[in-house]
Amino acid sequence: MTAACPPHTDTREHILSTAEPLVLGKGFTALGLTELLSAAGVPKGSFYHYFRSKEQFGQALLERYFANYDARLASHFAAEPGRMRDRLLSYFAGWITQACQADSHGSCLAVKLAGEVCDLSEPMREALAVGMAQVCARLADAIARAAAEGSLATCADPAALADALYAMWLGAALRTKVMRDSSPLVRALADTEQRLAWPSR
Repeated sequence: MTAACPPHTDTREHILSTAEPLVLGKGFTALGLTELLSAAGVPKGSFYHYFRSKEQFGQALLERYFANYDARLASHFAAEPGRMRDRLLSYFAGWITQACQADSHGSCLAVKLAGEVCDLSEPMREALAVGMAQVCARLADAIARAAAEGSLATCADPAALADALYAMWLGAALRTKVMRDSSPLVRALADTEQRLAWPSR
């Protein structure tokens, strides 16, 4: 039975929220419009009312993903009691937790789609680039705050360190998908702990 169409004002969000797990499981190219609309319970006309093309839909999907991701990062690194270094390490440890979920295809659209769509769609590539830069900016701010509070050794260039760490974790996540083994992420965490060193006493 096809699900009932959601209220008009929620249809765009409903399509995008339905699509995210499907894309995480199958990839963007392999997901057909008919399959998506059947899962969402909306007619084709509703899709084209909000998205001129599948490419624009993919761009919107990535923008939505990174907006939600940024909100979660903002909450995770909120100014509450506790060492910022611990929050940084907790964030990266979460990548391992997600990778170890037996029924998970992964929950990161950046990892899933970076290799697939960058050569196929310039708008989607730009959405990935903007979103990744936003993640790195959040990490850089957290690194700077950790150094300022004394839970991390002084860092001359938080932005460069954040970029290097994020790049390492993206690579480790891709290798984990290929190997079906979380050891690349485990090694990335060990390296991250060294890079986010305690201040020398």
